Amino acid sequence: MSGEIIVICGPTAVGKTKYAIETALHVDGEVVSCDSMQLYKFMDIGSAKPTEEEQAMVKHYLVDEIDPRDSFSVVKYQKMARKAIEEIFSKGKTPVIAGGTGLYLNSLLYEMDFSAPPRDSSYRDKLYEEAEKYGPQALHDRLRQMDPDAASRIHPNNTKKVIRALEAAESGDKVKNFATELKQCTDYSVKLIGLTRDRAELYDRINRRVDILVEMGLLDEVKSLLDMGLSESDISMKGIGYKEIIGYYNGEYDLETAINLVKKNTRRYAKRQLTWFRRYDDMKWFDISEYEDDNACLEDIFKWLNK
Repeated sequence: MSGEIIVICGPTAVGKTKYAIETALHVDGEVVSCDSMQLYKFMDIGSAKPTEEEQAMVKHYLVDEIDPRDSFSVVKYQKMARKAIEEIFSKGKTPVIAGGTGLYLNSLLYEMDFSAPPRDSSYRDKLYEEAEKYGPQALHDRLRQMDPDAASRIHPNNTKKVIRALEAAESGDKVKNFATELKQCTDYSVKLIGLTRDRAELYDRINRRVDILVEMGLLDEVKSLLDMGLSESDISMKGIGYKEIIGYYNGEYDLETAINLVKKNTRRYAKRQLTWFRRYDDMKWFDISEYEDDNACLEDIFKWLNK
């Protein structure tokens, strides 16, 4: 495998889908999704999946491919995405990686070894029980004592990652900091493009998009997934926009509260995404808010790509 890939990343609702499609059209490329929710079938609205029209403009990979009842992991993502990249190269085209899931992007940029055997699940189960009983902050406090560096990089509410780091610390390992310790993948060269907007504008876009998703039928989508036998315990249903509506259906709060929770959690997620992506030293950032319109920003992106 050899060639150059282009990465279009940034926070949720910044406009990655449009920019990835336009970039792919400009460079004669095809899009590989780097989004942990758009992979799933039947989860079209809550994941803000590219529409049929958008996917018809440029071929998309890793969209609408996995049954939400099946388990999925970054290991599987890495394998599928690298296969897609190889296929695009074989056509003489340029892979355009688009999305906001940082760990998935890492699996394409760095040589990450996922071959280590799984640890004893009893310790993991015990940690999940403690998180349920005492709350996620208690686990994060313990991680801060065992591995302060990892704790500084992992959000306290990201229980899954906190537990993974605790497992590593317990075994004497440390969770690697990708910015300094991971070796870059040499299968292809990479051009990293980061999209951002003025915070107030981004948050307004997030709030408006949530309202639009509700109007499009988000509640019916979640209901149909529940009717398929899925529940809040499934990894796919822990995504923002799904878990909050499940809470509403479970009678934990009213619909207005559920919608406000989706907005709040999405804004917090966008902030964490920006923190993650800003660690990449070779990222070229484009603040869309500074341009008259998308076309003006795209023009600058294309000039940079053509250098």
